[in-house]
Amino acid sequence: MTSSRDSLSFPRQYARTQRFTLGAPRAFSVSPDGERVVFVRSASGTDRSHGLWVLDLGGPGGPAERLAADPEVLLAGAAEELSAEERARRERSREGSGGIVAYAVDGAVELAAFALSGRLFTAELRAGTARELPVPGPVVDPRPSPDGRFVAYAAGGALRVAGADGGAGDRALAEPEAEGVTYGLAEFAASEEMGRSRGYWWAPSSDRLLVARVDERPVRRWWIADPAHPERAPHPVAYPAAGTPNAEVGLFVVDLAGARTEVVWDRAAYPYLARASWSGDGDPLLLVQARDQRSQAYLAVDPESGATRVVRREEDPVWLELFRGVPARTPAGELVRITDEGGARVLAVGDRALTDAGLHVRAVLDVGAEDVLISASAGEAAGAAGTPAAPEIGEIHVYRVGERGVERVSEGAGVHGAVRCGAVTVLSSARPDVPGTVTRVLRDGKAVAEVASYAQVPGLAAGVRLVEGGARRIPCAVLLPSGWSEGDGPLPVLMDPYGGPHGQRVVAAHNPYLTSRWFAEQGFAVIVADGRGMPGRSPAWEKSVSRDLVGALDDQVEALHALAGRFPLDLGRVAIRGWSFGGYLAGLAALRRPDVFHAAVVGAPVTDWRLYDTHYTERYLGHPDEEPAVYARNSLLTDEGLTEPAEPARPMMIVHGLADDNVVMAHTLRLSSALLAAGRPHEVLPLSGVTHMTPQEQVAENLLLLQVDFLKRSLGVA
Repeated sequence: MTSSRDSLSFPRQYARTQRFTLGAPRAFSVSPDGERVVFVRSASGTDRSHGLWVLDLGGPGGPAERLAADPEVLLAGAAEELSAEERARRERSREGSGGIVAYAVDGAVELAAFALSGRLFTAELRAGTARELPVPGPVVDPRPSPDGRFVAYAAGGALRVAGADGGAGDRALAEPEAEGVTYGLAEFAASEEMGRSRGYWWAPSSDRLLVARVDERPVRRWWIADPAHPERAPHPVAYPAAGTPNAEVGLFVVDLAGARTEVVWDRAAYPYLARASWSGDGDPLLLVQARDQRSQAYLAVDPESGATRVVRREEDPVWLELFRGVPARTPAGELVRITDEGGARVLAVGDRALTDAGLHVRAVLDVGAEDVLISASAGEAAGAAGTPAAPEIGEIHVYRVGERGVERVSEGAGVHGAVRCGAVTVLSSARPDVPGTVTRVLRDGKAVAEVASYAQVPGLAAGVRLVEGGARRIPCAVLLPSGWSEGDGPLPVLMDPYGGPHGQRVVAAHNPYLTSRWFAEQGFAVIVADGRGMPGRSPAWEKSVSRDLVGALDDQVEALHALAGRFPLDLGRVAIRGWSFGGYLAGLAALRRPDVFHAAVVGAPVTDWRLYDTHYTERYLGHPDEEPAVYARNSLLTDEGLTEPAEPARPMMIVHGLADDNVVMAHTLRLSSALLAAGRPHEVLPLSGVTHMTPQEQVAENLLLLQVDFLKRSLGVA
């Protein structure tokens, strides 16, 4: 990593480096022959444009990196232009950088395909050459066939294929029958909430594909306008709000001549296509879910007839969680899945659970002949063989799991992740006391190389203490000003949570706390608390927020009061800030618990859960037509005004991007109207042209400065 040599303030450096992520390597692929590791990385800690890199492991002089595709060269210095489809894909994945941000490889990891400015490019990874394939655009999500002879891609709502040797034979395999129909792309709910960003999958034989057909015509249209540019027409968005129709999703097996066979399953019972894969270990494998997410089925597809066979059904009275890397198959054809069993989240192969409550399994990273590589946290029953001796706050480790037991691969406190193929593992480790992430390449468990990071070193050290608070043992991170001493007295408090499902913030890593550290240096005791609903502990902990998202606020209060006996907290001056669910939580705190919270920064909040999407909202709150009281109690407002507001009124700064198509601006506008009608003080900061992300440098910098100014004014901090 590189040091910042200029005199930039932390907010400017944080914004310019995109939270210190620029220059860090990511998106790794390992070749089956163990000779190459492919990844993307920008040239410096402030360069937004990512190139495609190769680390050769078997060179005569030892491991060596080389640039395989340079966006600056391929675009001849022209600025990158994003199509509407690509812009939407990046928004769903929260991708704020540029250049080659995503790529796909063939089976041998010798050919990579990627899109730049809506144009299709390939890179020969052995030779290190890249070229453009002249095809219709704008191109989205190009993927080589496993044998490297073809490249499939989405364009204009169609799925197309071209020859990898120069684009010859380009043709459409499936074209939309009407406006609102697409082939080969994921729908909003899948990419935003299910973790499925793909809409097609190559057969291992490279002669056909499994293709999703998405019909968004039933989905209601919302209109996103830019008031700063009244000459521009509003942009339509097919948004499936809670209780309203979803897109209709089907599947077809399509050969290279365009002949298609429809995949048939009970779509009325299981309308959500949550996962799909097609590996060399069997026929296509699907995971489909009911709309209420309490039942799901693993299906094997006969690619000849399109018929499906149920491999396994699962049910849960609360909901069924989706996980990265599953379902999958072992080379012997057994189903690999993550499931909740006996109060624990376990890895199951076939009918056997290979882990117990000592581990809380989070993802499957690779499936080998002898073992399965997983990501896991310490479970509620930590101490079993091969598992941590005691709960490890915020730690995530990599384990090998097989018939002979469980073995930890990662070492030391931290957040670890891995990519593996054969004998080569790429292990990335972020630690609480060291900035950034270190990425090592292991062969047969022994380090053979380290992938360089060009990310800047922050001008702040996190200096965080990880503790548990309250009777519920709520994981917390505490940050005090670096110059504080006991004679200085108690400090004003800033609660800094996300606080909602899928958004773990208390992690054993350095960089996630940099913004919290900066606020601490402004004179606050900062607390980050992960209450019920957070991942990484137990199924019961996660699912305890069912029909009760307000319980997340109770946990913030419990953590605050528990820590007041151990840290110098002034409970007469407590503020809270948050974004997205954290913004909802901050608004909830100011309205429902003004006896505890004295000011709130409410960023991009969900204020009325009827306005958020189906898959997320209905999982936690049910269907709004069936449980209207649940929606009303968990929302900040209803059609009648504020929900259960308490006195006294507390100052709120509400921040929202006008171009946000995830949590739309209507949430903030309705909240402001309800606050005004109730005579409650608040400030609204509308961000023109800003979406749910805030990657723009000046916006990101000034947001921090304006927040600290508001908090000091509201709490009377000098």
